[in-house]
Amino acid sequence: MSNRIIICEASEIITNGLYEIIQSMSGFDVVSRLDTPENLSEKILATDTNMLIINPSLLGFSDRNLPQQLVKEHPHLIIIALVTHYIDPSIVKPYDGIIEINDSKLKIINKLNQFAQDTEKQDKADDVELSKREIDVLVAVAKGLMNKEIADQMNISIHTVISHRKNITRKTGIKSVSGLTVYALLNNLIDETEVYK
Repeated sequence: MSNRIIICEASEIITNGLYEIIQSMSGFDVVSRLDTPENLSEKILATDTNMLIINPSLLGFSDRNLPQQLVKEHPHLIIIALVTHYIDPSIVKPYDGIIEINDSKLKIINKLNQFAQDTEKQDKADDVELSKREIDVLVAVAKGLMNKEIADQMNISIHTVISHRKNITRKTGIKSVSGLTVYALLNNLIDETEVYK
């Protein structure tokens, strides 16, 4: 199945360069090029997009939670930050990945192929059997806790937490924190009010 991509970037030069790279790849298709995030959710729905590449600097203060909103509305959407200048790491934390302005063509291709593989694994993760402890760790990760905090909260060692996280990744095929958060939300393991506090 083709990966359908929307590029949301104000610079026409950057958009066109990215478009050329993506269109040279098999299994990838740019379905829309936007210069503002206006009505993005409707455009994602209308074009059946499963991958969004967006410059976080296009999002104003009031739009800063747009990535989380879009994931709630479109659970299988992969959101990639297109970083064109230095940006605070906390701003790109909710994204599934990052493409940087100085990435080579080969690096961009490799990253997009990896994101597509992660999506396929996530789609296959619906019938996963997690243990009670793994679910507890997954919930803690989805709530934004670090390994040390999880270990302290559950009275287990950091090594045990890491072991549980490896098992969760192996069973679900999901590596990113945002992907695990979506998984937890979709399986009613957490409430959306508990996410991104």
